[in-house]
Amino acid sequence: MYDDFIRFVRELYQTDKPIPLHEPRFQGREKDYVLDAIDSTFVSSVGPYVDRFEADCARYTGAKYAVATVNGTAALHLALLLAGVKRNEEVITQALTFIATCNAIHYCGAEPIFVDVDKSTLGLSAQALADYLDSCAEYRNGETWNNKTGKRIAACLPMHTFGHPADMPGIMQVCEKYNIPVVEDAAEALGSTLNKQHCGTFGLLGILSFNGNKIMTTGGGGMILTNDPTLAKQAKHLSTTAKEPHSWCVAHDQVGFNYRLPNLNAALGVAQLECVPLFLSKKRELAARYIEWSRQHRFQCVIEPETARSNYWLNAVVLENPAERDAFLTATNEQGVMTRPLWQPMHLLPMYRHCQKDSLAITEWAADRVVNVPSSVIG
Repeated sequence: MYDDFIRFVRELYQTDKPIPLHEPRFQGREKDYVLDAIDSTFVSSVGPYVDRFEADCARYTGAKYAVATVNGTAALHLALLLAGVKRNEEVITQALTFIATCNAIHYCGAEPIFVDVDKSTLGLSAQALADYLDSCAEYRNGETWNNKTGKRIAACLPMHTFGHPADMPGIMQVCEKYNIPVVEDAAEALGSTLNKQHCGTFGLLGILSFNGNKIMTTGGGGMILTNDPTLAKQAKHLSTTAKEPHSWCVAHDQVGFNYRLPNLNAALGVAQLECVPLFLSKKRELAARYIEWSRQHRFQCVIEPETARSNYWLNAVVLENPAERDAFLTATNEQGVMTRPLWQPMHLLPMYRHCQKDSLAITEWAADRVVNVPSSVIG
């Protein structure tokens, strides 16, 4: 079976060379725009391509405002701060995620609370969220407090796993009941929509990532999305070291962050974003090939939820048990076809083992069985 899969992937990519999990594609005007930025000498955090990239991202996602940052983690850190997360508070999120989700919470001096995911999306479960809050939440003075710890629950942070939209209508309904702001980790979900609304635009704030392994890249880079003009203004101010605007004086009015995306990276981003519709089309074709192949074998693919249109950033298959998962990983990687297990769940990492959690039954089930397979754009 594993040999059949390896042959199938090699036929997809038409190569006998090692096949990576996901590599970038540069087939638009990337060189033209980057060379233009170099010629302009505006290569750092000020320049026309930064403004253009922000405007293009806002228009593409349907957000009213977009603020570019050096990476997705920086975007997430700032978004949580702007949502009001403070030291010694708590943020509800999922344990099945990349570590940046939890690290950004920790940067704020807050602690994550882990609740389970839905098996269908691998994203935060609205039901698990409701069950957890019903068991411990105490609502007073317009805020929600954890009666187990005496700390304020400052935000909810769902993540759209592999670009498949989480149940945002359900999550938003629960969080509105408890007056908890939602920050969306849409790092993997550029181009993904739920009910025709782009991921990252449901909550108070959302973020995107443009790391080298994402559907499009700026080398490194991230974006904060919001419909709130005050938050957008604060995001831009904080990300540029909180420098007060002036023609020549250099003064700052608070502790800020050197998080602004350089113009050089933004130039690459403008060209890459122009290619995203093509990338999405080709990635959906690739996902369809995997799904078709899986029906003829004993594989199960992770597919987009109903009413969603996923970007299929990383395709994923579900194996029957942990032993089969490990055998599959060994066979494919030994033969030059890169596959990868899920991230180790956050509650199992030494720095987050002490955190509160529910049973995380689906999280641990998925971590033992789900494997990512090569997902680079073909052609």
